[in-house]
Amino acid sequence: METVPATEILADKPQSLGLRPLAGVDHPIVISVENLRKDYITGRGRLALFDGLGFEVVQGEMLAIVGQSGAGKSTLLHMLGALDTPSSGDVYCASTQLRTLTPAQAATFRNREVGYVWQFHYLLPEFTALENVAMPLLARGESKAKAFRTAEQWLKEVELGDRLLHRSGELSGGEQQRVSIARALVTQPKLLLADEPTGDLDSLTAEMVFSLINRLHQLHRLTSVIVTHNLALARRCTRVLRLDKGRLEEVSPMSV
Repeated sequence: METVPATEILADKPQSLGLRPLAGVDHPIVISVENLRKDYITGRGRLALFDGLGFEVVQGEMLAIVGQSGAGKSTLLHMLGALDTPSSGDVYCASTQLRTLTPAQAATFRNREVGYVWQFHYLLPEFTALENVAMPLLARGESKAKAFRTAEQWLKEVELGDRLLHRSGELSGGEQQRVSIARALVTQPKLLLADEPTGDLDSLTAEMVFSLINRLHQLHRLTSVIVTHNLALARRCTRVLRLDKGRLEEVSPMSV
């Protein structure tokens, strides 16, 4: 099929963004993205959302990805977490080449290596907060007693120890998002991926949720990638990449 130039979406192929060591320390690379391309089939042919993306994320970074709606930020994030596959190019996470994983291997990878926080919490309404947080541990075969003990510890860590038996409909929006953060981290993943984690919240609650993510990121020495439209929050991240017309540009956090 003919590839249609998408000049309104795809600019010149961007060069790979070189990674500079933080404060002169040799940090291990957690994510390596190499020459990434994503195509979609349209009535005009094959449309490239982005092409030639390359960057690295080192251990301990909190990386923000910003850009206009439709630029491909969420698609890129999904590829980092083995939820979507590129048309070409590679994503390596902790030395694992994600596109080589079978569906079963990808599911195991997601359960053990990655925590996800979405704009909408996606809690199961028929289950309690405790049951929702325990779900990833139960899925990997841990006993109910052990899974519930660990889930309770995490709910206490996000300051919801008094909401263990509440269902999602009995929780505020901010509380629901805190439950989803506990669920994302209950498996002690190496990598936290967050897609507009404060986008569905009012400004005060958004600040509280981001501060919680930031505290847990530092306390548990996470590596975090956050897609956000909230530039005030992006400025508080270690590094910022802007995705625009298929090009990734590294920008100063204070300039966004």
